[in-house]
Amino acid sequence: MADDEEVPRDWRYAIPLTIFGALLLLVYWEWGQPTLISLGIAGFALFAILGLMLLGLSYDGPKSKLYGLKPVTSRMPAVAQPKGHVHFRTKMFWVVGVLLLYFLLTNIYIYGVDQATVIDLFASYRAILAGAQGTLMHLGIGPIVTGSIIMQLFTGAKIINLDLTDDEDKGMYQGAQKVIVVTMIFVEAIPQVFGYLTPSASLVSAFDGASPGNGALLADIIIVGQIAFGSYLVFLMDEVISKWGIGSGISLFIAAGVSQQIVQGTLNWLPASPGAISAANPPSGTIPKTIWFFTNYSASQMAGGGWEQVLLHQPNPVVALMGTAAIFFLVAWTESTRIELPLSHAEARGARGRYPLRLIYASNIPVILMAALLANVSMFSILLWSNPTLAHFPLLGHQWWLGSYPASAAQATSLGVSQTTPLTGAAYYLSTVNGLESWLLPLLNPQTYGAFLVGHQWWEVLAHVAIYAGVLIGGSIMFAKFWIQTTNMGPEAVARQIEASGMQIPGFRREPRVLRRVLARYIPVITVISGATVGALAAGADLIGTVGNASGTGVLLTVGIVINFYEAMGREQLMEMNPLLRRFVGGET
Repeated sequence: MADDEEVPRDWRYAIPLTIFGALLLLVYWEWGQPTLISLGIAGFALFAILGLMLLGLSYDGPKSKLYGLKPVTSRMPAVAQPKGHVHFRTKMFWVVGVLLLYFLLTNIYIYGVDQATVIDLFASYRAILAGAQGTLMHLGIGPIVTGSIIMQLFTGAKIINLDLTDDEDKGMYQGAQKVIVVTMIFVEAIPQVFGYLTPSASLVSAFDGASPGNGALLADIIIVGQIAFGSYLVFLMDEVISKWGIGSGISLFIAAGVSQQIVQGTLNWLPASPGAISAANPPSGTIPKTIWFFTNYSASQMAGGGWEQVLLHQPNPVVALMGTAAIFFLVAWTESTRIELPLSHAEARGARGRYPLRLIYASNIPVILMAALLANVSMFSILLWSNPTLAHFPLLGHQWWLGSYPASAAQATSLGVSQTTPLTGAAYYLSTVNGLESWLLPLLNPQTYGAFLVGHQWWEVLAHVAIYAGVLIGGSIMFAKFWIQTTNMGPEAVARQIEASGMQIPGFRREPRVLRRVLARYIPVITVISGATVGALAAGADLIGTVGNASGTGVLLTVGIVINFYEAMGREQLMEMNPLLRRFVGGET
């Protein structure tokens, strides 16, 4: 299927989709009262979405409907595969270069945005999404991970019928994921820009001079274009790491962002709020904060409240640093815990080996996907509550049971929270728990810490903790199951891999069905344990609190990513020193 002429089509869906699109534009014209320019933009976006639907629905071949998207996926910009072996030094060069570019992009602010009015819809999940508010990395890896979630859910539910062990189907899967990523870039960028990334007055006036009355709209379009450019650049950078570097670009971006937050949260000597350093505004880093209290407070003052400030109070209390260290060692231990199945070669007598099944069998990807899903829930609940257009959406717009938020910055300040902190509804119960100060201390000492409850009753706080932890653990288990199926790590795929290598389990017949039954005793169980373990570790770290507000999920991911990257470097160096091993493992020359 090199081009559209080779794709069998049935165009019966063209007319109903055209009528449906026209009706939607008519409703938008009557309901939204748009200008001609905004109507044209909406029409173009709708045409693109319905066009993709038509390409998929019109496919009339024997394979998945996704093959109808072949004309689009084959023409999308992509990073070329290397021809032959890429040397270790070259891979490290690309890894370092892409990381430097990532940090550069997180410091390039979006042109034309009034930075003083930026509202970060992803504030609670910023570390996990590897972005920076108001910059070209505003969306971070959010669209990429969301695209992966959609494809995994559709594949796991058999809505998409693809055999991921087949190279052509796997290529189509990756191509369709690219299309979804580009779509999600605009789905996430447009609502944020129209309401939360306010264009500067100078840019609006400049466009008003060229097109009177359309200055704000044109300025918003310029901002959306910059965000889309930065987001797709992240996608290409991830491909560069995957094909020319070591590991995954998404994982490295997460680790880089979280590491930066941990270092800042530990060593930053500047106060959290502008002004002079004082007991009410101490240094924000754990170590400088502790030193300041020890050098400026007497023993009686420390006993009268200083110890609480150092050990428990934000920013970055000592207990958060201890929690971060505890998660580091727990993850390092769980990464090294494994079950090893003995293997022997069917023909070469004496040749033995082991197939390791790690406790973290599904890696840390499930918790990334679950955190990204919760981030999207948070974003859309904010949009439905306060976006000027979506707040009037039928049934869902401005509904407290979905999630309510402070009406203004002044109200948020009076409550001691940010404008993106949910106060009621499902968004509140699914929001991240930010350390002991947000739930345990107010329950133990409501007279002193009652303000941190933000008006909630004790049972609401306990329900928040239980629901958040339960959803994070349950969602991680679900995504762990999907992940092993989409990455050929299930019993059937592993059985085929072991059989293809000429190995077998001693004492059992060398037959795929027998090997599959043996693996089926272990892999499904260890997959559930893997998902539950990473979910529980992430939730537990959030309950305790982490230094630098890196979140429990962020710390968990970073430790796992660093360990996996170190092991990947070791494998690359081993194959670099042994060309015969490289040819045997990867088929490279």
